[in-house]
Amino acid sequence: MLDRVAEIVRRHDPDRFLTALFAPGQKRPHLFTLYAFNHELARAREAVSEAYLALIRLQWWREVAEGAKRAHEVAAPLAEALDSGALDRADLLAMIDAREIEAEPFIASLDAWREYLLNAAGGVMVAAGRLLGAPNPEALRPLGAAYGVGGVLRSVEALARQKRCLLPAAVLRAHDLTPERVIAEPSSEKVATVRLELAQEGRALLLQGDRIRLPGDAVAAALPAVLAGRDLERPTEPARPRGLMDRLAVIWAGITRRI
Repeated sequence: MLDRVAEIVRRHDPDRFLTALFAPGQKRPHLFTLYAFNHELARAREAVSEAYLALIRLQWWREVAEGAKRAHEVAAPLAEALDSGALDRADLLAMIDAREIEAEPFIASLDAWREYLLNAAGGVMVAAGRLLGAPNPEALRPLGAAYGVGGVLRSVEALARQKRCLLPAAVLRAHDLTPERVIAEPSSEKVATVRLELAQEGRALLLQGDRIRLPGDAVAAALPAVLAGRDLERPTEPARPRGLMDRLAVIWAGITRRI
């Protein structure tokens, strides 16, 4: 039977749930806790109708990361992981900081978009690598960001249904688009062109991590990069449940310990 935190990850973040199964058994509960915490940060904006409420939710999690004890299904095991030293407080606070831009009406520039992904999805992979004993966790940041790029591009339609757009406004403007136009017509040809262009940013991030070598116990932290590579080859396809070939690619990489 899965505990509650693992069940949250299985239901809401199946990609990272699958990759976490390749982590050492004694560290897996803390890894699930990290991923459940990331899910809570991701839903801070999507769960509320007003952007300022997202900042309130993020502040609540900031207080938890700073040491406040809360009776919550994710906050309680997160506090245990912090107290034991399994997770690094600075890593978690940086992940919270990265999410604050999601409360803004739009992400203005390509540089701001890169920074957001490096610190949000990239920060998750850094924290996972540190937990699993990667010799240089920071080297994993671009791989995590590449997974984040794939996730943003796959989620254009889903975000539009929430009246949200996480594509950089400067890039949209170069294609005679605005965030509002993307929300209104997320599957248009112009939006597809932007997604193809931004996928190149993701592939460049993957190349930055191409030569990373990890000990076997730490490989699970980097396994989302396998899915990033596949997602960035089809950036105009909307998010859908993972197919067999995606899952097999992760399983093979996990078994062979090669990303």
